Amino acid sequence: MAGLAAPTLNWEDILDLHVIKKLTQIINRRWQLGVGFASTDGKWVKPPRLVLGDGACEAVQLRKPGMAACEKTAGEVAGLIETAFKRGELKAVTAVCHAGLREMGVPIVLGGELLGAMLVGGFIVAGDDAGAGQVAQRLAAPALGLPRTDADRLTARQPRLSPRDVDYLTELMELCAEEIVTFQAEIVRREQRLEKMQRDLNTRYSYDAIIGRSRPMQEIYRLLDKVIDSDSTVLISGENGTGKELVAKAIHHNSARKHRRFVIQNCSAFNDNLLDSELFGHKKGSFTGAISDKQGLFEVADGGTFFLDEIGDMSPALQVKLLRVLQEGTFIPVGDTSAKQVDVRIIAASNRDLKKMVEKGEFREDLYYRVNVINLTLPPLRDRRDDIPTLVEFFLKKNAKGRRLQMKRLTKECLDRLLDYAWPGNVRELENEIERLVVLAGDDKVIADDLLSQRIRDQAAREGDDDYLEPSSLPDSVKTLERQMIFEILKKNQWNKTKAAAELKISRRNLIRKVTKYKLEQRPRGKA
Repeated sequence: MAGLAAPTLNWEDILDLHVIKKLTQIINRRWQLGVGFASTDGKWVKPPRLVLGDGACEAVQLRKPGMAACEKTAGEVAGLIETAFKRGELKAVTAVCHAGLREMGVPIVLGGELLGAMLVGGFIVAGDDAGAGQVAQRLAAPALGLPRTDADRLTARQPRLSPRDVDYLTELMELCAEEIVTFQAEIVRREQRLEKMQRDLNTRYSYDAIIGRSRPMQEIYRLLDKVIDSDSTVLISGENGTGKELVAKAIHHNSARKHRRFVIQNCSAFNDNLLDSELFGHKKGSFTGAISDKQGLFEVADGGTFFLDEIGDMSPALQVKLLRVLQEGTFIPVGDTSAKQVDVRIIAASNRDLKKMVEKGEFREDLYYRVNVINLTLPPLRDRRDDIPTLVEFFLKKNAKGRRLQMKRLTKECLDRLLDYAWPGNVRELENEIERLVVLAGDDKVIADDLLSQRIRDQAAREGDDDYLEPSSLPDSVKTLERQMIFEILKKNQWNKTKAAAELKISRRNLIRKVTKYKLEQRPRGKA
C-alpha cells in the first residue's frame, strides 16, 4: 500500500478500543487465530499472534510459544488489498505464507482513502487435504528443516476453518474494520469541528478589529458571515461611534474583492459640487479650477468596494447619479458627455433614520430600497455592556503597545463605573476615555476611578434614551423611582435576584418581570 496519500490512523488509540479488543478476543477463542493490523506501507502495526502453546507460522520459532506470524505475508496481503482497492473492490483477500497457511485481510477505507488493513493468520480450510498436505510438506522442506513427524504434528494442530467459518470470520473482520472507520471518522469530524470553530473565532472575533462577544454582536457576526460572499449592496445603520467603518472594512477584507481597492468617502465632508467631482470625477475646464482631468472615486474603486459614509447627507441631485451607478454600473464625470462603466460594490452607512427621511421627502425612496438590500444595524454600546471589559482590555493593550509601555489595568471600582455609564459616544467615546486614562495615570500601573471624566463619575447607567428622561408626570416618576430602586438593590446584591427580591419584599418572579421590563440585565463586573 506504499505510495497512497492516505490519512494516518492513530493505531495506539484504535488498538485500545474496547470493541476492537473484544472482537479480536472472539476470533482468538473461537478459532485460535491471531489478529494483526498493517499500515498503508504494508508493515505490521500489530502482528497476529497465535494462541497455540507451541505453534506459530514462523517455523524457525515453533518451539517459542506466542511468537509472531510470518511478517513477509503482511506485505503480500497488503499488496493484494491495494490492488483490489485500485480496481474498486472493497473485499477480503487471502494469501498463503511460506509455511502454506492461509492469511486473510480486509481493507480499512475512509472517505475513499485506504487507511490500512486488518489481517488474520494462519489457518487451513477444513476439507482441503491438499492444502494440509502442502503445509506439512513445506514445514518438512530443507528451507525449514523440520522432521516429518514434527511437521505432521504441527500441521494437525493448526486451526481448521470450514467455509462457513471463513464467511463468519470475514464478517467479524469487516465489522472490526467498520468500527475502526467509525472511530477515525469521528476523530476527523471532531478535528473538522475544531478547525471550523477556530476559523469562526478567527473570523468572528477579528473582523478587522471588531471586538465583542455579546449576544447583539453574535447576531452581527452571523449576518457578516452571510454578507461577505455576496456582492449585494449593504446599508449599515447605527449611532455615531458604533464602528460602521470597521464593519464595512470587515465586509471588504473578507470578500472576494479583498485584493482590490477599498475606498471611503464621507458624504457630509464636501458641498454638493465638490462631492460630485470627488465621486464621479471631472473633465478639464468643466468648472473654475478644473485645470486637468480628474478620476472619480467610483473609477478608483472599480473592481473593489466603495464605502459611502453618511449617505443621508447626499443631495437629491447626487442621489440620482448614485442610483444610476447602482442600477446600471455607469456614471458621467462632471463636464463629460460619455458614460463610464464600473464594477463596484457599494456599502453605505448613516446615523440617520433613512426611512423617516423618505417619508419626509428628504431621501429618494427608490434609492433607499436600492441601498437597503441588506441592512446591518449596529447596537449602541449601552446595549452590549458585556463587551465593555473586553473592549477596555483591547484599548489598554493598544495604548501600551503604541507607547511601548507595560499594560496598565483598571481597579474594580473604575471598571464598574465604566459599566454603569450610558456611553452616548459609544465605542469611540470609550476608546478616547481609555487613552485619556492611560495618559493621566503616568507611571502608575493601576488606574483608579478618580481619574475618570467627570461625566462618567456622575452619571448612573441609562439603558434607553427615551424611557428614562426627566419624568414629566406622576406615573413616569413612579416608574423612574421603581427602576432606580431595583437597579440599586440588584447592584448591592451583585445581581442575586433571590436576595434582591427578599430585600424589595416582592416575589422573585415579579422581580424578574420588572428586570425584563426595565432592561436591567446583569452586567459583567470588574476584577480587582
